[in-house]
Amino acid sequence: MASVNMRCLMPLLLSVIFLSGCGDLSASNSDKHVVGQIAPNFTLSDTLGTTVTLSSVLTSTGVDGVVLYFTMWCPSCEVHMNSMLSFQIPNFPNVRFFAVDYVSGTVAEARNAELDHGFGDSGFIVLADTAQTVLNRYHASMGTTVVIDKTGVIQMKEEYKSDRLTAALNALP
Repeated sequence: MASVNMRCLMPLLLSVIFLSGCGDLSASNSDKHVVGQIAPNFTLSDTLGTTVTLSSVLTSTGVDGVVLYFTMWCPSCEVHMNSMLSFQIPNFPNVRFFAVDYVSGTVAEARNAELDHGFGDSGFIVLADTAQTVLNRYHASMGTTVVIDKTGVIQMKEEYKSDRLTAALNALP
């Protein structure tokens, strides 16, 4: 009888052990940067050695917003970036598109990745997030796409989807 009860309890016990390793599942997103919140400012170097600060880009004349795309140069990231090059970048000339490279350890390595994957002189400005500072501030991961309007408010933050990105860009003030 005890072995039958143990067999019944095993799935429940394993579920509890698994879920306990996930951290606080009831935590709110209030500590994460979500739609409607002010985007955290940052300063990174692009792959040509130019310093880029989000607040400066947003206050530049003629800029309606910024797209941050977090890439690790995998095949999925390349498909997403090529899609943006085809469908969003040409149609939104007043939006700055940044590919945030958070896997290369140096600006030079980020530049090599950019060139090796065919994105040199594309519509993207590749930012070298060598210490993963921006990745962590935005609680991002591979494929995270963030749209920030010219007032600095996050309008979209989700995994890349072409139609959702287009809708968010069309909705920019």
